[in-house]
Amino acid sequence: MIRKSNASDLAEVVKIYDKILEKESARTMTGWQKNRYPSQGTALEAHNNGELFVMEVEGEIVASAIINQKQLSDYSNCEWEYSAQNNEVMVIHTLVVDPEKSGKGYATDFISFYENYALENGCRYLRLDTNEINSAARKLYHKLGYQESGIVLCEFNGIKGVHLVCLEKKLGR
Repeated sequence: MIRKSNASDLAEVVKIYDKILEKESARTMTGWQKNRYPSQGTALEAHNNGELFVMEVEGEIVASAIINQKQLSDYSNCEWEYSAQNNEVMVIHTLVVDPEKSGKGYATDFISFYENYALENGCRYLRLDTNEINSAARKLYHKLGYQESGIVLCEFNGIKGVHLVCLEKKLGR
């Protein structure tokens, strides 16, 4: 089940962030940095804005993401294939799956939820991003029909020198 977060979910979401950041310290995979992004503040702000979604399996939070219509300012430096008004675009941010639960299709299920949520909210254009070094995410998004529209050099949530891969997909006709 995927649903909007409750305040009681925040600690579990932050635990997932911490597990990913711990793995990151041993081997760079996402480009995220402990105490910068993602953090407890990331989850709290999204929850307070009603934009944090969690996936619950057998009473346990196994994944989360932020879904809204907020495009990063750096998106303006990308040459998107689809020209769309801001109110026609839905964006997913900070999709995370508990590393101990990976390989079960949870990220794919979350993207499917995101696509349905976008349509339910009148958005046919989907955008998202990932760090250029995050090969696992890039492979997944490609498999799910997202196309890379460009790579933008930027400062991402206080992390300098990020090569942000911008991806998009158009739903329906």
